[in-house]
Amino acid sequence: MKEEHLEHAMQVVSARRNAAMTQNRERIQEIEQRIPEVTEINRQLFRTSRDLMRIIQQGGDAKTKVEALRQQNQQAQQMIRQLLTQHGYPTDYLDMHYTCEKCQDTGYANGTFCSCLTELSGKLAMQELNQSVQFEQCSFSTFSLSYYNGQHTESGTSCYTAMERILFFCREYANHFSLDSPSILMFGKTGLGKTHLSLAIANEVLKKGFSVLYDSVINFLRQVEKEHFGREERNMDTLESLLSCDLLILDDLGTEFHSQFYQSVVYNIINTRMNRNKPTIISTNMDYDGISYHYDERITSRIFTTYTCLQFVGTDVRVLKKQAHQQKNNRI
Repeated sequence: MKEEHLEHAMQVVSARRNAAMTQNRERIQEIEQRIPEVTEINRQLFRTSRDLMRIIQQGGDAKTKVEALRQQNQQAQQMIRQLLTQHGYPTDYLDMHYTCEKCQDTGYANGTFCSCLTELSGKLAMQELNQSVQFEQCSFSTFSLSYYNGQHTESGTSCYTAMERILFFCREYANHFSLDSPSILMFGKTGLGKTHLSLAIANEVLKKGFSVLYDSVINFLRQVEKEHFGREERNMDTLESLLSCDLLILDDLGTEFHSQFYQSVVYNIINTRMNRNKPTIISTNMDYDGISYHYDERITSRIFTTYTCLQFVGTDVRVLKKQAHQQKNNRI
């Protein structure tokens, strides 16, 4: 974990604890004003605690007295819960409500970092990796099927119908995303909407509170390479973030330089996430033959046997947009 991410996470956790304590004090003051009987019972509980300390200090056979005080304390707590219920409050209204009950918002549990702290630190690291990605610029509502009208594949099927099905699948995938969602391979020629729809999925999944990492394969691999060979000063572990995020989106598979190191990292990412049952979305301009040519059988097999394959069809949308723009200028 990067030290600054851990420090930031600790600040967030500490703020949560302060907020819980502030809320608890405000609730106590509210109940003292609205239910005066609770104030008197709390005074009795305070006296009980003081009596208990005195019994312990005196020593001797205090077991009977301690048990009597314990029962008295329980009865008082029960009376408070009954009063809260009678006045329309939940029975735990005066309890301290932490965001993480495991560590009570301290960041530590069982002598080590609490999972809430490490998870938050990891999310901060992922936000840093995603800082250049403009997720909100791509949405399902801005994906236009009109560019596929009147086009047909080599086999004669309608491009519009094929892309309509893909759009529906991606929208449903995002709406019902969970850690059990399948992995997806988006393949087809450039400019057919693979990046747009993968970003639209990422946008919706992020709104649900899941962690998402998105970038081109080459950018991720270069960062992993810098850290692996010690050419990166920052204390980061990009590879672990790629392996652990809820949804990983790898754009433009096949554009990276084909070294043995890159091949092994790509295999590690795909295989590890598959073993951990973590969904991955891969987009590429290559078809099965292209992927099998550039990558070894282990990678090709895992992608085409475990991923849901979506073949994008049609004509480069950017070319169509440029043609439409030129025609519009010619008419002016």
